[in-house]
Amino acid sequence: QVRLVESGGGLVQAGGSLRLSCSASGIASSITVSGWARQAPGKQREGVATITSGDYSTHANSVKGRFFISRDNAKNTVYLQMNSLKPEDTAVYYCYAAVAGSYYWGQGTQVTVSS
Repeated sequence: QVRLVESGGGLVQAGGSLRLSCSASGIASSITVSGWARQAPGKQREGVATITSGDYSTHANSVKGRFFISRDNAKNTVYLQMNSLKPEDTAVYYCYAAVAGSYYWGQGTQVTVSS
């Protein structure tokens, strides 16, 4: 069974940085696309960033220039470096991965940015 586990969330002041990690286990084939999404209270889940197996990445306009997604295929891990954090970045951040045509999601990690 595919499992994704996020880590690295926490409380940080505005302007600070956090690095989220997502480790995958139980994969029987390569991960074609992985990424991050977030959901703030009262809002819909929003895509944050994606990265392909070829390391092509995209980022939402709201985080472009501040957040950077990367992956380490050997470790089956995807990262989200979050810089210049703003209070509006406060949300639960979820990792996802596409494996053999199916999408899998982690449980999420809370990121809270105080002003």
